Amino acid sequence: MSESSQTNDLRNRILFTVFILAIYRLGTFVPLPGIDPEQLQVMMDSNQKGLLGMFNVFAGGAVSRMAIFALGIMPYISSSIIIQLLTGVTDYFKNLKAQGEIGRQKITQITRYGTVLLATVQGYGLAVGLESSADLVINPGAFFKISTVTTIVAGTIFLMWLGEQITQRGIGNGISLIIFSGIVAEIPRALVTTFELGRTGAISTLMIIVIFVLLVLTILFIVFMERALRKILINYPKRQMGNKMYGGESSHLPLKINSAGVIPAIFASALLLLPVTFSNFNVSQNETFLNISSYFSQGQPLYMLLYASGIIFFTFFYTSITFNPNETAENLRKYGGFIPGIRPGESTALYIDTILTRLTTIGAIYLTLVCLMPEFLIANYPIPFYLGGASVLIVVVVAIDTVTQVQTRLMSSQYEQLIKKTKFGK
Repeated sequence: MSESSQTNDLRNRILFTVFILAIYRLGTFVPLPGIDPEQLQVMMDSNQKGLLGMFNVFAGGAVSRMAIFALGIMPYISSSIIIQLLTGVTDYFKNLKAQGEIGRQKITQITRYGTVLLATVQGYGLAVGLESSADLVINPGAFFKISTVTTIVAGTIFLMWLGEQITQRGIGNGISLIIFSGIVAEIPRALVTTFELGRTGAISTLMIIVIFVLLVLTILFIVFMERALRKILINYPKRQMGNKMYGGESSHLPLKINSAGVIPAIFASALLLLPVTFSNFNVSQNETFLNISSYFSQGQPLYMLLYASGIIFFTFFYTSITFNPNETAENLRKYGGFIPGIRPGESTALYIDTILTRLTTIGAIYLTLVCLMPEFLIANYPIPFYLGGASVLIVVVVAIDTVTQVQTRLMSSQYEQLIKKTKFGK
């Protein structure tokens, strides 16, 4: 493949990704049938705090408009969480994972079925919740429930398909980019809202400055931590093959402080968002549901505890399923590599596992701080969710990963051209 054709392929992938994201953004403005927009605005104005506001963040503002993508990609993420948890504890899913590509396709299929089931349950919860709010639904009844569930499930499945298309034919991880685009698209509105609050005196000018300084420092901290690596020295012994000597080289095994990336924050948020549909979006008149929902508002100890616990758990869990120290040690032994001062095999695996555990602990603490610290400001000041810790983390990490993929493709193209020129010169 020539350099121009590879450049065209990269451009086409980027344009395809932008096109798919534009379709997603368009869908967030297509409303569900039978909803009174004025009553919806009243409901959203009174429910900006708590899980409903967070749900709106991950849906790219679709909840505030009660669009066909109101559930966003969260049912798919929730289904993925359940399947990955089952992969770690059940023999059936372990065997599927061990089967390679065939097993992976089967797991993907099961995840899709789980997405349909969760979207159906959550869509019905959404329909019931909307009907329980006075005057919000124009013609409540069975037809409204059926049409709402059908539309919501179809929207979620379509979003899942869009994400898979981006992953296969575009640039970056499709699911992460869909969440990323939803947050980024709403950031200008969040900034305008913040400045308007400053103009009306709801927030002091000094506090606005502090917020944006904190935002910049948070972004710098995230970039630093995401780029940080722990390099383990790997040596390869010299080997003689015929009249030539091979090996005797050194390399490094790079271990990221945050191997799990943005996944723990998304997964933890998804678990907190999952029960919200069962409480009818906090519009039910049932006192029990209202009391439960109040514990999940910003700044509440239970909310912070569950959120932090979820982030820490998924950081360790996701790292454990994406990096296997025993497999890495076996590959090093197979190719003759060794860590200076460490015996090959089990000792090497234990050494790598110890370092990985320490790094993951630091990574879990870092993710928890980034996600929770701004939430205290949101709890005490009328700051939009889009300026929260999880939102900033997702935007920065997904942007870094996407840019890295673009750079990798460009470097791969340059290396191939260099190799071809070298061969031609010979």
